[in-house]
Amino acid sequence: MAIKIGITGGIGSGKSVVSRLLEIMGIPVYISDTEAKRITNTDEVIRRGLCSLVGHEVFQNGELNRPLLASYMFGNPEHIKEVNEIIHPQVKEDFHQWAIRQQENQPLVGMESAILIEAGFRGEVDFLVMVYAPLEVRVERAVKRDGSSRELVMKRIEAQMSDEVKRNHADFVIVNDDETSLIPQVLELISLLSKNNHYLCSAKK
Repeated sequence: MAIKIGITGGIGSGKSVVSRLLEIMGIPVYISDTEAKRITNTDEVIRRGLCSLVGHEVFQNGELNRPLLASYMFGNPEHIKEVNEIIHPQVKEDFHQWAIRQQENQPLVGMESAILIEAGFRGEVDFLVMVYAPLEVRVERAVKRDGSSRELVMKRIEAQMSDEVKRNHADFVIVNDDETSLIPQVLELISLLSKNNHYLCSAKK
C-alpha cells in the first residue's frame, strides 16, 4: 500500500514547486486543480449536477462556462458549497482510483491541493505537508505570476483558510521563503516517510 502525501499551501506558497521536486525524485503527484478541471468537463455526474444547479448554459460546446460558474459562486458561500458538493466527491474518487493504479509500483504518491483540508480530502492522505511562505513573499509571487493587483491577491488570500489553521492540521511544514533551501527539506520528508531510500540516491549525487 502506497503512502499518500497531501501537499497544500496558500496562494503563492510554492506548493507546485514542491510537487515538481517530488515528481523529479520519482514520486507521482496528483494535481487536483488540473484533474478537477478535466473531470468537470467529462464526468456525467458533475455535468448533470451543475446543469441542474446553474442551468444548461453552464456548459457551452461541451466545455464548462467558467465565467458563468464563477459569477454564480462569487460572494455566495451557499452557492460555493453547493458546487463543491457536486465536484469534490468525484475528484476524491478519481484520486482514489489513481492512487490504486500508482501503488503497484510506487511506495509514495502525492496529492496537491490548495484546498485539500477544506475540500474534505484530508482523510484521503496519510500525511499532510504544508508549504509555508511569509505573506509578503506570497503576495509578491502571486502578483508577478498572475499579473494581478495586490488588492485582488489579498482578497483571494483572505478568502482561503489561514496559514495558522493549515499548520495545525499539518504533519510536516516545508518553508519556501526564498532563503531556506527547498531540496534538503523535500529529501528529509521523503527519508522520513519512505522505507525505500533508493529515491534519495540520484538526488544526493
